[in-house]
Amino acid sequence: MRKFVVAAVACVMLAGAAGLGMAQGRGGKAGGSGQIVVVFKDGHRQTFNMLDIARIEFPGGSAMTDTGSTSPGALPRGHFLGKWEVGDGNGGKFTITLNDDGSAWRSLQRVRGHWAYVNGEARVTWDDGAQDCIRRVDGQDKKFAYQAGKRFTDEPDNVTEARNTSRGPV
Repeated sequence: MRKFVVAAVACVMLAGAAGLGMAQGRGGKAGGSGQIVVVFKDGHRQTFNMLDIARIEFPGGSAMTDTGSTSPGALPRGHFLGKWEVGDGNGGKFTITLNDDGSAWRSLQRVRGHWAYVNGEARVTWDDGAQDCIRRVDGQDKKFAYQAGKRFTDEPDNVTEARNTSRGPV
């Protein structure tokens, strides 16, 4: 099991290192500290400097996937890019736009935010403190809404259908 976890961590590290390299290659400022901290299930932590990583190899010919997650059936990050039509929890609808650079836009009250691909789902934190999560449940995309102060692991305030109306960057 530990080998499986290390392989999954390696996938995430490689993706992060590639993203950091791409940001620097465009002349942009690399965000964050350039390190990744891996927290194992037993609680111990290990820090890696992404600039020290040349490549990651998988013994036994294991292939890296683009899902970035070890969850069975997890969707790739690219699945979440684009404009999503979602419910507001009161019978109405609005749109959430998820951009490749991690920025997000919500038509409801015209709010900006940032999103991250975490454990096979898109987690959005809005500038007003609210949070939304788009995840796949029983083969259907759903939007989970959380009011300011809640966590993504708390009980959601509402769950509605979510439909990507424009796959890929908008």
